[in-house]
Amino acid sequence: MSSSRKVPPDGDLTARARIRDAAIECFGEKGFGVTVRAIADRASVSPGLVIHHFGSKAKLRETCDEYVRQVIYEAKKESVSHPSADGMIRSLRAVDQYSGLLAYLFRAMQEGGELSRHLYEAMVADVQSYLDIGVREGTIRPSRDPAKRARWLAANGFGSILVLVTMQRDQENPDFGQVLHDWEQQYILPALEVYTEGLLADRTMLDAYLVYVSDPPEEER
Repeated sequence: MSSSRKVPPDGDLTARARIRDAAIECFGEKGFGVTVRAIADRASVSPGLVIHHFGSKAKLRETCDEYVRQVIYEAKKESVSHPSADGMIRSLRAVDQYSGLLAYLFRAMQEGGELSRHLYEAMVADVQSYLDIGVREGTIRPSRDPAKRARWLAANGFGSILVLVTMQRDQENPDFGQVLHDWEQQYILPALEVYTEGLLADRTMLDAYLVYVSDPPEEER
């Protein structure tokens, strides 16, 4: 897969930020087995400088996790706090800039383990946080269970991406730029319809479920 986020020349970013961005690229392209030397080469610094700034590759990954989360959170928060047609169009036109972040997140979920579980749970909490902001701003409808809604949305988002990745011929080195364009072409319209207009024409199933959970069968109590 070609690099989706280019590291700016010396002087445009601090060395620490260049190393972080290079690590996000390398982890997204090759997974978390990539060496510190490979990350240093991508950032045009020495391996020693990587360790000087971050202490270890594990600490570097934690920094990358936090940065990726923050970029996504800020974009989502803006979209629910100040939704606009212009903002929507700008997001669609700038979709390529997120391919590196998507690659990183996919590799993190693919890796598994405690760090990946922590990242996922943190992102679920982020979803709930920006949805809560939207509820307060009046741009998002309230939920009977905000935590479960956030968890469902996070799982649904990751699941839809997983499907598109598995449909690519080269699953070892997916083209995440293409994945994002496929997502846009295949999913944005139905997603916006469901989120904006709803799917079911009446409340029959919801009301039945609410009755069920308020008085479950005796064997399930």
